[in-house]
Amino acid sequence: MKPISPIGVVRSARREPSLRDGWGEVLSRVELDAAALDETATRGLDAYSHIEVIFSFHQAVRTCRGDQHPRGNPDWPLTGILAQRAPNRPNHLGVTVCELVAVEGLALTVRGLDAVEGTPVLDVKPYLPEFAPRGEVRVPEWSVELMSRYF
Repeated sequence: MKPISPIGVVRSARREPSLRDGWGEVLSRVELDAAALDETATRGLDAYSHIEVIFSFHQAVRTCRGDQHPRGNPDWPLTGILAQRAPNRPNHLGVTVCELVAVEGLALTVRGLDAVEGTPVLDVKPYLPEFAPRGEVRVPEWSVELMSRYF
């Protein structure tokens, strides 16, 4: 398997990982690395309203291999790490669909990216609704409560 290397970094006013919500209006800049990508890598990306950013939870301090209470809240059920989106995942990977505000060469301005200053970016993909779920989406009640203030 080819090793994964960052292709850029997040620039954000949010400096520390925390359980803070309200990511919806956070503006960030994804600065792509000219050593990793040709300057033409973003050509046509501005035609999309949203992108998926794949990044590393580089400040995660532990890895969960089993279950935990989401956000450490004992009011929510013990849930396997693969059934939640916590940063202490086996490979500390995050994926977020965010609004693409601007494309300036290898710099992307985005809204709603839940990554802190200095987060390594592993990949960027245009968001295509055809890849979104088809049909009804089912989620547990605790996740509805958790996400009610997240974005």
